[in-house]
Amino acid sequence: MVVALPSEEQLFKHHLVLCFLSRKIRGSFKICSKSIIFDPEELGEPIIKIPLRDCKKIEFVEEEKNPFNENSVLFLNKLVRSQEEKTLTFQLEVWSKTEDVVQTLLQLHRASCLEKLGDQTAMVSRSLHSRAARQDCDVNCAVEMVMPLVCNPGHVCVTDKNLYFQPLNGYPENVIQIELHNVRRIYKRRHGLRPLGLEVFCSENDFCSDIYLKFDNTADRDEIYYYIATFLENHMTEHTAESYMLQWQRGHLSSYQYLLHLNNLADRSCNDLSQYPVFPWVIADYTSPRLDMTNAATFRDLSKPVGALNKERLDRLLARYRGMPEPSFMYGSHYSSPGYVLFYLVRVAPEHMLCLQNGRYDHADRMFNSIGETWKNCLEGATDFKELIPEFFGTDPSFLENRMSLDLGRRQNGSLVGDVVLPPWATDSSDFLQKHKDALESQYVSEHLHEWIDLVFGFKQRGSEAVAAHNVFHPLTYEGGIDCDRIVDTDQRIAMLTQILEFGQTPTQLFTSPHPQRITPRFQNITRSSSINSPDAELSPGNIDSSFEDLTEESRKLAWANMESLKPVSRHKIHKEAVTGIAVSRDGSAVFSTSQDSTLKMFSKELKEFQRSMSFDGFSLTCTLLSPSYFYSIPYGRRQDTLMGHDDAVSKMCWFENTLYTASWDSTVKVKFSRTRAVMSGLVRLHDDFYEKLNLGVNTVGLNPAGTLLVSGSKDGTVTIWDTSNYRTLQQIHCHSGTIHHMAFSPDSRHVLSVGADSCMKVIDVQTGMVISSVKAEEEQRCFCWDGNWVLCGGQSGDLLLWDLLTNTVTKRIPAHSGAVTAMWMSELCTTLITGGEDRQIIFWKLQS
Repeated sequence: MVVALPSEEQLFKHHLVLCFLSRKIRGSFKICSKSIIFDPEELGEPIIKIPLRDCKKIEFVEEEKNPFNENSVLFLNKLVRSQEEKTLTFQLEVWSKTEDVVQTLLQLHRASCLEKLGDQTAMVSRSLHSRAARQDCDVNCAVEMVMPLVCNPGHVCVTDKNLYFQPLNGYPENVIQIELHNVRRIYKRRHGLRPLGLEVFCSENDFCSDIYLKFDNTADRDEIYYYIATFLENHMTEHTAESYMLQWQRGHLSSYQYLLHLNNLADRSCNDLSQYPVFPWVIADYTSPRLDMTNAATFRDLSKPVGALNKERLDRLLARYRGMPEPSFMYGSHYSSPGYVLFYLVRVAPEHMLCLQNGRYDHADRMFNSIGETWKNCLEGATDFKELIPEFFGTDPSFLENRMSLDLGRRQNGSLVGDVVLPPWATDSSDFLQKHKDALESQYVSEHLHEWIDLVFGFKQRGSEAVAAHNVFHPLTYEGGIDCDRIVDTDQRIAMLTQILEFGQTPTQLFTSPHPQRITPRFQNITRSSSINSPDAELSPGNIDSSFEDLTEESRKLAWANMESLKPVSRHKIHKEAVTGIAVSRDGSAVFSTSQDSTLKMFSKELKEFQRSMSFDGFSLTCTLLSPSYFYSIPYGRRQDTLMGHDDAVSKMCWFENTLYTASWDSTVKVKFSRTRAVMSGLVRLHDDFYEKLNLGVNTVGLNPAGTLLVSGSKDGTVTIWDTSNYRTLQQIHCHSGTIHHMAFSPDSRHVLSVGADSCMKVIDVQTGMVISSVKAEEEQRCFCWDGNWVLCGGQSGDLLLWDLLTNTVTKRIPAHSGAVTAMWMSELCTTLITGGEDRQIIFWKLQS
């Protein structure tokens, strides 16, 4: 049985004994820092707990003085309680430990008689650690193993092969050994709002770790962390919160998995009840016979904390908040604390609840009796603002059922507390969990979960945004709210730490800008007209277009899934210097390329030779595109017009319908509207105020597929997103440390990908401006094509690299050019690729079926 003790008390040792009461009873004799506990093996017998301060006399009784005349008596110890003058006698099964146990009890008894809590703790600590065995290892120090409601003292020792933890009390084993080659994940943790924890996982997906250690100081923790990290062979590459966000946004992670990952990154652990994983209430209807997930009223408003869901209660709380002296707070209790966690888990972890409640269960009417009642109390209770725990979305319903037949009391209405009462729409506890998980993954919650993440893990967790969102809790729940290490008085420091551990802790803040919304599929209306089955309806233009779109999209997905099979078809060296731009005619018969050699060349795919070449008076050409305007006549092979648009080199161009967008190193982006053959110049100097002052040029621009958004990237690493209807700045983010080479929108226009001279590849959420993925490549990337999940990059080495953005890994490296890849074009169905490089070549590629 797990020993559950108050946070300031430690289990020192435990022994198997016989206790002589009215009869001999076998059980476990637990020596704690402040008490002695006898835990009988027989479930019908009560647990006996004796505070050491109440012990009048502790002594060893020789066998010949044994009043029970037992031949096998090895140890007799009298404990006399001052009030009752009652003698308890214990017999150890292992006689050789007798003297050690007596000395330990006497030391702890002396410590318990000290007046100040800090003096008691210091003496106990000296007693414990003086008995620690020393291992011959590279790194070792005193630590505590964190378990629910228990911090078990001991020593950690690390070699080049193993991690050892020796609990001073021998629980749960004399020595816990973890082989380093089995370690898959290792995390620095925050414990008690201080950076003292270290959690080790030997599995990829389990949320519960193999060991969670708490150190006395951050330096010891970091030394052990980095030492272990140098010997890990099979560890997983850990994703960032932004990387997980991208996977969740695009449907590659469920909401349940995503919330587990966020909790893990925010220092929440199932081994630490003060920082247990937190999940949201998602359903607001616990009375209907049927759960209607197409009705928005079924769901909780995820944009508000629990305390703000009831307006009348919120008004009362705000009135108190406004009249409160600093530091002020809106909610006097937290949404996650050990008490709330055990409120939900009492049926599967009764020993923890008994510990927290001083040996008794809570009043029957305050127990977790009904899901509907609990939700109602969270809406109406003056101090109840709790959220949920992961178990509500899992597969094990045991926490909802009284399988151990625990005597949890009788309610005022006379009913016994048994299984949790479920809402009418759930047939049993397993059905409840399944429907609850379905609700978490539903369309409504998928569209609004980011709002709750903003409150708990994001930018509305602190500061003015938290105040505006009515999301302000007691200062002691926030990291940095108080520095316990600066409290000189030991008693005050211990009391403060106890309050932090018991009151609840706000998760580590993961996001400081608004969390993007999930990309949800566009569901078609299930209710259809009967005419849809008529021949005319099937052949309508709308249905044909829709079918064609679906087919095209499936073809693209198939192509990207098969991108590793990309093979070169032919190579052609048609320029004297590096290729800078590639464009292809609408029918695909002609390929145009520009180069630093000042030439524009037209290559025939059918004839496999270049047909025309035009020189531009010694000017190095940087880019090319096809448009309806007649600057260069393809049929006649001559220049039709010249437009003076910038004061410096044009770095990039893009075209949509009748509009030309150009970027230049003169720090401007310009927009020109085409009228048949003439080109009318409608000029917008979007970068003037900022870039001319710093003399930094715009190096690249890109349009989304609909032509409604424009993105530009500059030489100083700044990304700017514009609304093309009014040229208003939507987002401006400095995300690269050098020149941005290339940028492009994802096909759904939700994200922008950029690559730069800093060798970084960044994914930016258009809606929020958040950098949701950042990858540092081994080499500089110059150009790319992507579908939102996969990226085909042209590298400085001349290779093509296929990146999986969801795992931030290169899945295929394809040899291509002998110099940097500088230009890239991909067909609409993503089956054909043309690349250009510093080696003056253009290469034609094809996917192999």
